Amino acid sequence: MNRSKLTLTKAGDFPITVAKLVVLSVLLLFLSGFSETISDRTADGFKFKRKISREVLENYLDHSMTIQSLLIGRGNFEDNLRMIKNTGAKFIGRAVCQWGGEAELLKNLELEKELIQKVHQIDPEIILQACIFEIVTEQVNQVPVPEWAFKALKMPVEKRNFNYENMLYSDGKFKNHWGRGSVPDVSKSETQLYFIFQAASYINIGIEAIHFGQVELMNKNDKSLDHYSKVLDLIRSYARKHARHGMIICDAHVPGGGFLREGKLLMDFHSFPMRIMEVSGNPEEAILKVGHTDALYNRSKGGITYSGWKCEHLPYLVEFDNYGVSKNPGAENAGGIPFWVWGYDEISWFAHQSKEYRTKWLWYAYNWIQSTDPNGHLEMPGGRQTTLPLDKKWWYAANNAGNLVPDGNGDEDTIRDIWAKGRIEK
Repeated sequence: MNRSKLTLTKAGDFPITVAKLVVLSVLLLFLSGFSETISDRTADGFKFKRKISREVLENYLDHSMTIQSLLIGRGNFEDNLRMIKNTGAKFIGRAVCQWGGEAELLKNLELEKELIQKVHQIDPEIILQACIFEIVTEQVNQVPVPEWAFKALKMPVEKRNFNYENMLYSDGKFKNHWGRGSVPDVSKSETQLYFIFQAASYINIGIEAIHFGQVELMNKNDKSLDHYSKVLDLIRSYARKHARHGMIICDAHVPGGGFLREGKLLMDFHSFPMRIMEVSGNPEEAILKVGHTDALYNRSKGGITYSGWKCEHLPYLVEFDNYGVSKNPGAENAGGIPFWVWGYDEISWFAHQSKEYRTKWLWYAYNWIQSTDPNGHLEMPGGRQTTLPLDKKWWYAANNAGNLVPDGNGDEDTIRDIWAKGRIEK
């Protein structure tokens, strides 16, 4: 929340009488008391239990930062903690980013639990997000199904591992869509079993938010959303008993504007790539624009949330997405897909820019989003994989450069300053 600042004239600028000093002292005492009142009033700005108000949710979204795979130690964990403290980040997106590689899932959970505790030691209000993506590989055959997962779905208890083939579309749709990985079908009981297993496992280690990826790829046999509703209900039921604050905050990429079933929103907030648009004829320059490709601006669906409040448009995040590089990096209209930004994905384009331009662009994007669609929030880039063959760099880090992160891009102070100024109240 923005607060007006009191500017006092310097003492040397005018004669100060005893009376004025008394008045000034009283005024300072009053302001001190007022400051404490403000502090008391905003102390619950990041507090929730079993349900989350729109105000608290948007406080988190407005202090959100992607630090991909933070909880398996990608990047320098200690310096990432320092950056989190410096910026005041409260919502860490993609902190668990398990894209396939299911054979490592159980081992990763052990490390993630340990690192979550370290994050909450510096700030217990921080929400850490895990991902349940639109991918499954044959490695899932190596993961045993726990007894409680069968019971949650009222399935007969068996001693077996998950079954990759039983998660896929029966007609072969999206098989090997990701090379060695396929898109699971949420209408399949085996997919539901696996999703519930993942979600409960993450809740058990202290995760409080889950990104469900490209849900519209996984619901081709669930147009009524009965299956997604069932899965989310079971996950939320588990969270009420086992999550740190009795709730798991759910989101997904929603090119259609969001999942709405019988007037109720399935997600707690929506998310999507920024959909950055090239400025034709001005190499490397880019802007945001309503209606560019499938951008979410002004299109987030509304309804009744899980927490019970109604909205015309559900709050949402936009992020610097990663999806590779074109055959023509640096070229305008690079071809292939309409989402390239001068031949790069969004985060790679951003990382390729000068520090001066990145600073200006973060300020621009933050202000443009809040003025164009106040329901939208910019998820700041903290750490994310890039595809920069020309620069020979494969990771973006907002960290200030130093001994621990010598290649840091140095954008963290800009992020801190943007958040310190805050959104303009309307």
